[in-house]
Amino acid sequence: MKVASIRFNDKGRVYYFNSNDLKLKEKDTVIVETERGLQYGFVVTASCEIDETTLVTPLKDVIRIANKDDEEIYKKNLKDSSYALKKAKRIVLELELPMNIIDANYTFDRRQLLFNFTADDRVDFRELAKRLASIYKTRIELRQIGIRDKARAIGGLGPCGRFLCCSSFLTDLNSVTINMAKNQMLALNPTKINGVCGRLLCCLAYEDDTYTDLKKGLPSIGEEYQFNNKNYKVIDVDVFKRKIKLENELGIEEVTL
Repeated sequence: MKVASIRFNDKGRVYYFNSNDLKLKEKDTVIVETERGLQYGFVVTASCEIDETTLVTPLKDVIRIANKDDEEIYKKNLKDSSYALKKAKRIVLELELPMNIIDANYTFDRRQLLFNFTADDRVDFRELAKRLASIYKTRIELRQIGIRDKARAIGGLGPCGRFLCCSSFLTDLNSVTINMAKNQMLALNPTKINGVCGRLLCCLAYEDDTYTDLKKGLPSIGEEYQFNNKNYKVIDVDVFKRKIKLENELGIEEVTL
């Protein structure tokens, strides 16, 4: 099967579609089939062949390469989505709902208008959905997302100076734990180990397995350690050079393992 990777906006996730034998090139614009209906997308990588038996789930199809009329429809949808977002925010204020609407998106065929929002708790948004449906005469979907999903939707730059991983290439937001920061012996300072979303940096997971492997056979800081028939306390560990620093009442020793 020939597949192509496609995203729906500059900061969006990359999805894979069956290219349907179309000769797609990078930066082409296409109309694709999705679970929510037709969508206008941008080709990230050109068509390439893969073994169809390796697919976990069937891929949706690229319907056609977009034309000028499709582009005009896409631009109109973007403009109307922006107006719908402003209108929805005004209604939220009128209804005094404890929610913050992040974005609004029409499907290409305008069969659905999707709003993403954040909230601390569950929100009864039935009246909001009813008002929006009466205004826009289409199916309304309101989806509550987490703070990490909000960062993905909005995008931005991380403390490393690069575009956020979640909005550029990560396909799944896997869990990140404080133990990963401890495993890499990082200072547990929230300003250093938290991302712009306020949660632990996704990149803490990238090197966690490497640190776990490097630390095999090395003692932990604070452990008792015997060297030259003397008891010491481990005060520092260099996992890359495999060196440990030991201390007792007689002084400090540095040992390479």
